[in-house]
Amino acid sequence: MAATLLRIHPDNPPQNRIQQVVDVLRRGGIIIYPTDTVYGIGCDIHNAKAVDKLCRIKGLNPDKALLSFICSDLSHISDYAHGITTPTYKVIKRALPGPFTFIFEASSKAPRQGGRQRKTVGIRVPDSPIIIQLVKELGNPIVSTSVREDENTLDEYVTDPDLIFEKYRSLVDIVIDGGFGNNVPSTIIDCTNDDFELVRQGAGDIEQYL
Repeated sequence: MAATLLRIHPDNPPQNRIQQVVDVLRRGGIIIYPTDTVYGIGCDIHNAKAVDKLCRIKGLNPDKALLSFICSDLSHISDYAHGITTPTYKVIKRALPGPFTFIFEASSKAPRQGGRQRKTVGIRVPDSPIIIQLVKELGNPIVSTSVREDENTLDEYVTDPDLIFEKYRSLVDIVIDGGFGNNVPSTIIDCTNDDFELVRQGAGDIEQYL
């Protein structure tokens, strides 16, 4: 069945449309949505079949895929990551919500990936009302990865929701049109050694929060 292209106001997402998307997520659906950086593609973190389908769509090995979790706030982070010290927590609290992905050691509660316990988790709390409201209504994080123009090209992101819909309409359940996205991804910061190691410079500048 072809995907639905669903227009949602980026600043004031109506509850009925948020609920429509959440219902799809709860049934194991795959959605594409705007963030504060590039458009993302994701599913319910607790639905293993949906995560496997997401990996197939992206051409990723489920055992090795570096998928991040989108949380609605910092309250979920301690559920899926451990070893976060007070100084580190203070920095991420200042930086989030924002255009960052923070990598931590995975806790035992982090969902398995490809049948294996994952070693690390990437956590995002985007400054984007649509995805934050979706996660809040769902009640748990969603697994997320970026939508690219060409999966073999690392720096090309699709910004036009109409073009995203044309490309993915036979692969996903809903494409949310929240307006044009950005083409600069999140900044990735590795916090596993209790420091802030820059993995990828993106839209966020971590230096201003250290």
